[in-house]
Amino acid sequence: MSRSLHDQTLALAGIFQAAALVQQVAHSGQCADSSLATCIRSLFATDPASTLDVYGGELKDLREGLSTLSGVLSKQTRQRDIEVLRYALNLINLEAKLRRDKTMLDVIGSRIDQARHTASHFGYTHPNLIANLGSVYTDTISTFRLRIQVSGQPSILQQEENAARVRALLLAGIRSAVLWHQCGGRRWQLIFNRRKVIDIATELAEQANRSVYDS
Repeated sequence: MSRSLHDQTLALAGIFQAAALVQQVAHSGQCADSSLATCIRSLFATDPASTLDVYGGELKDLREGLSTLSGVLSKQTRQRDIEVLRYALNLINLEAKLRRDKTMLDVIGSRIDQARHTASHFGYTHPNLIANLGSVYTDTISTFRLRIQVSGQPSILQQEENAARVRALLLAGIRSAVLWHQCGGRRWQLIFNRRKVIDIATELAEQANRSVYDS
């Protein structure tokens, strides 16, 4: 197994985990706290020892992203899968735009660093932290002409807590897209390496499931 493709798949799983959680929150107002915490934690991983360390160092924390990545790339027949894939591809496109905007990158980095104190004291799923990170997304990424249109229940998305979670998750998805590019990920590979990515994601998802049952 190519190490770079292995790392790219982990980063893609981070993107797809964030995208899946956005879809869940938008339709139900709910998502797993553990999966949410993994996404939010990744925003504060500025000096990781490995790709997996960005997500806490354990495969089980990326279980939802790995299974979603494998499932969505294998078949896009359900409306849910189509929405998740759209979010993931948009996050990759937004990251490419962000990469060319050094000023915005610096602003995002500075504001995330300021939020580190809140994260360390209250945890990665605390409403204050989520609201803070949501405002970072609103003030920066959402000013691009390309904007992600989130589909869901209007009554759910109009609740500020849910809107903040969606924005914070989109910010985390872009962080994973940054990581994916750093690992050598390119958009054309999603077409030409698709089968290999599905195989690696499936294998890693099985390992993640085993680690959950063994713990």
